[in-house]
Amino acid sequence: MITALVLGAGLGVGLWALAVWLFPPRPALGVVLARVSAPPAPAPILATEDAGWAARIGRPFIAPLRALGLPGERLSRDLAVIGRPVSTHLAEKATLAVAGLLAPVLLQLLLTVADLSLGVEFPIVAGLVLAVTGFVLPDLQARADAAKLRAGFRHALSAYLDLVWITLAGGAGVDSALNDSVAIGHGWAFTQIRRALDTARLTRSTPWATLRQLGEELDVTELAELAASVSLAGTEGAKVRTSLAAKAGALRTHQITDAEGDATAATERMSLPVMLLFLGFLAFIAYPALTQVLAGL
Repeated sequence: MITALVLGAGLGVGLWALAVWLFPPRPALGVVLARVSAPPAPAPILATEDAGWAARIGRPFIAPLRALGLPGERLSRDLAVIGRPVSTHLAEKATLAVAGLLAPVLLQLLLTVADLSLGVEFPIVAGLVLAVTGFVLPDLQARADAAKLRAGFRHALSAYLDLVWITLAGGAGVDSALNDSVAIGHGWAFTQIRRALDTARLTRSTPWATLRQLGEELDVTELAELAASVSLAGTEGAKVRTSLAAKAGALRTHQITDAEGDATAATERMSLPVMLLFLGFLAFIAYPALTQVLAGL
């Protein structure tokens, strides 16, 4: 019964995926009109690289997965942060899912050649489990990598804020303070800020506009707040040195709080193995007595 249910579910999903691939759903009229009438979006600041053998193998599956609405908006932001194109990510998901689905079947064939067998249910159940795992694993990896990059960017941004307000205190202008400060730093975060300022210079737009765009692409609200403060200084002539120093201090305080929370969570996780060991020790002690009691009944 279980085998029949699993086979029926797999056949239904396969037929549904084939139908979606042959007859992709059409977008709603309102979505098409909004897409046509919307002003052109600025070119993204974050760079992406298309590479990997899984991406080349899984290219035929990109269109069906896009028709299903994958990936979501949140995951698309994470992919932009780590510099992975959406098409590459979808191709890797499809490749890993197909590989996980076929791996138990190949193992079963090898065991059959060696006059061994694991039954019919094992390759079916194991293949479905591995396929789901392979399909979800790239999403989890992308979210984890994006979270690490955002945390590192916030650390670098606090240092950049200190450099900017110190440069402003030395009598430099807003544009000079932004460009001179970013030239000092190194690493991925300063590279992205430098790209944003270079984009502003090449497109003849304001630096705070490109910094705000970078903050939206990275999903880092602190950078958008920096752009708003610098915009007041550049357009209204406001004094922002104190504001930038306060933002840098608040950002460092927030990072310290997050670090303390992570350390507390790690300490709690470390106590779990000790608790399990203690419970096992109690079971080891109580088992002989419990056996004698049950034998005497």
